[in-house]
Amino acid sequence: MQPTHVLVPLDGSPLADDALVFALETFDCEITVLNVVTPIDESMSEGGLLEPGEKRREAARERAEGIIDRAKQRAVEADRRVETAIETGDPAETIVGYVEESDADHVVMGGHGGERGEIARRLLGTVATKVVGEAPVSVTVVR
Repeated sequence: MQPTHVLVPLDGSPLADDALVFALETFDCEITVLNVVTPIDESMSEGGLLEPGEKRREAARERAEGIIDRAKQRAVEADRRVETAIETGDPAETIVGYVEESDADHVVMGGHGGERGEIARRLLGTVATKVVGEAPVSVTVVR
């Protein structure tokens, strides 16, 4: 069954961009792109490792808006339109929560390999693995 609303989580990585292109080329339905801004613990800014809280939040928000703007441009180039959302939280939990609270009936996302962990984590990435395991809808992972 063809989906009626596809959610594409974007993190600015090449694989996430590939997932958006795949969704735009494959599905003739509503597409929403989602960027999740991950809050960073305030203690990480001690010792000058990170910018003070407000500057860090502003930079993260600007980065998220840039990712969303690039997705909109990519959709225009494909003669399509996308809905957009920016949320804050744990990426996997936020993606699953967004699916549960919206009418999205399919997720298309990039997979990220890692050097450590279980085979699924190495093949898909920790966020993709969690979304595949917990989302109440079908998930396509683009690699």
